[in-house]
Amino acid sequence: MRAAPGPTRLPRSLLVLGGTSGIALAVARRLIARRTRTVWLAGRPSPALEEAAAHLRTLGADVRTVPFDALDPASHETALGKVFAEGGIDMVLLAFGVLGDQAYDEREPLNAVRVAQTNYTGAVSAGLIAARSLQDQGHGSLVVLSAAAGERARRADFIYGSSKAGLDTFAQGLGDALYGTGVHVMVVRPGFVRSGATAGRAAEPLAVTPEEVATAVELGLRRRSETVWVPGALRLVTSVLRHLPRAVFRRLPL
Repeated sequence: MRAAPGPTRLPRSLLVLGGTSGIALAVARRLIARRTRTVWLAGRPSPALEEAAAHLRTLGADVRTVPFDALDPASHETALGKVFAEGGIDMVLLAFGVLGDQAYDEREPLNAVRVAQTNYTGAVSAGLIAARSLQDQGHGSLVVLSAAAGERARRADFIYGSSKAGLDTFAQGLGDALYGTGVHVMVVRPGFVRSGATAGRAAEPLAVTPEEVATAVELGLRRRSETVWVPGALRLVTSVLRHLPRAVFRRLPL
């Protein structure tokens, strides 16, 4: 069994599932500045995906794109198979997801289903395929972008939060299943991230930037962490909130 790549545990090759994600691109930039030389951006073909690839190339990486649609699990085997067939991948970053619009989605169940299928069903499919491919090669990290919102359902975003709760539980179980195989699974739980995806929404307490998430991911990889909170204080805050009586929690302005 091969050990984790390199003495610093940082990857030389990276596959990003969700190649236009602001957080994912911040992680890619940071890793390129450290050690990463090959990057695959997987996402729906679009000018934004090509622009992201072009930008990362200016940083010195060999960047390629591959078509990937979270809502089409039947295509995931082909998409990820193409990447792994080109050579070993040291790290897969599962970064796709949608916030949805809670008020609207409550009235339009099909929209709510789309949020759930993207954030959870698509992630289960892609996560299992990526994990198997990493296990077959004997090493690698699977980093899953979860969310602090998955810790306890809030009135303001329980559709999104429930999908992230499912993803988080899945990723933890997958990490346990892969323990001892040479594959490392790390769950990242950021709070509110000030990014393009949250533009126009009021920032919440303990809000962070994509760059701060990227810093935490790098540190987690170096430490071989299984769970990373961003910022770290969120771990204590969510622990308190999780254990509040429901009648009290319901009255909080969350």
